[in-house]
Amino acid sequence: MLKDFIAIDFETANQQPSSVCSVGAVMVRYGKVANSFYSLIKPEPDYYHYYCQRVHGLSQSDTEGAPVFSEVWRQLEESIADTFFSDQFAFDNRCDLIATIPFVAHNARFDEGCLKAAFRVYQMDYPDYRFLDTLKASRRRFGHSLPNHQLQTVAAACGFDLRQHHNALADAEACAAIALSVL
Repeated sequence: MLKDFIAIDFETANQQPSSVCSVGAVMVRYGKVANSFYSLIKPEPDYYHYYCQRVHGLSQSDTEGAPVFSEVWRQLEESIADTFFSDQFAFDNRCDLIATIPFVAHNARFDEGCLKAAFRVYQMDYPDYRFLDTLKASRRRFGHSLPNHQLQTVAAACGFDLRQHHNALADAEACAAIALSVL
């Protein structure tokens, strides 16, 4: 059973993977939720496509005063380091240490793509983060016993009631529950 991981979810403002406008992360340590993180992000490029807005409900007015990705990622790294490594290690080593903990996402290709794209846009060095995919895991575990393998369907099958689908933190919480059940 996977006991230490970071469930993560991004929402985007438009079709560009770098246009992350919110992030939710749930840190699971020893098989229990230990911490969570949520932030709005000023997207890059900074415009909202109608479809994306309709999906997650965020708009330009929600993120116009939000920090940019690089600032949010620094805050998230601090939260992860505090959760998993306490004061044991030098602050400068946090990227290398965080890369030792797997990220988990439902349809990891999307979230990992967003993360890599945002790192590129902000000219940040991308550590080799390892991603595990609860979508693939749910297909292996549940097969055709579910009508689909969408996040809310799989979460329900794992006993998690996802009430705010497409809120990045709620989706990360659902992903964490799925990971604890199927990984």
